[in-house]
Amino acid sequence: MIQTIIKGFTVGIAYVAPIGMQNMYVINTAMTQPKSRLYMVALITIFFDISLALACFFGMGALIEAVPIVKTLLLGLGSVAIIWIGIGLIRSAPKLDNTVETKKTFAQVALACFFVTWANPQALIDGTMLFGGFRASLSADMAKYFIIGASLASLTWFLSLGTIVSVFKKAFNEKALKIINVVCGAVIIYYGIKLGISFFEII
Repeated sequence: MIQTIIKGFTVGIAYVAPIGMQNMYVINTAMTQPKSRLYMVALITIFFDISLALACFFGMGALIEAVPIVKTLLLGLGSVAIIWIGIGLIRSAPKLDNTVETKKTFAQVALACFFVTWANPQALIDGTMLFGGFRASLSADMAKYFIIGASLASLTWFLSLGTIVSVFKKAFNEKALKIINVVCGAVIIYYGIKLGISFFEII
C-alpha cells in the first residue's frame, strides 16, 4: 500500500511539475500578489488538476474493466507516449511568462484554471495516457492508493511551488525551470520503461 502511494506521488509530481500554464499562473501570482491571493489561486488549480487526474484514471479504469484488451493496448501505447513526454520535457526550454494576467476575481481565476486544465487538449491526452497506462498496470485494490498518492502530489506541488517562489522570487529563474523539467522528464521516462516491461510480460 505505502509503495503504491509513493509511486502515485512520484508519478503525480513528475506529471504536474513540468512548467505549463497551470504552473506559470501560480508562479506569476507568487511573484506579484500577496500570499492570500497566491494560496487561493493554488487551491483552485489543485482542485481542477485533481479532478482531471481522477477522471483520466477512473475513466480508463472503467474502460479496462469493460474491454479487457484495452489494458494491453494502454500499457503498450502508454509506455511509448510517456517516454516521448519525458524526452520532450528534457529537451524543452521553459521560459518565465510575465504576460500572464494575475489580477482577476475569484470567478475569473476559477474559469481560467478550468480552461487551462479541462479545455487543454494536451493535458487531456497526456493525463489519459499517463494515468490510463498506470491504471492498466495496477490491480483494482491498489488503484485507489495510487490515485491518492497522485492527488497528494498535486496538493504538495502547487502549495510548495507558490510558497518557494514567493519567498525566493528574486532567485527564481529559467534555469530553475529547466532543472525541474529535466528531473521530471527522467522520472517519467523511468516509469514509461517500467510500463513497457509490463506490456511485454503480458504479450
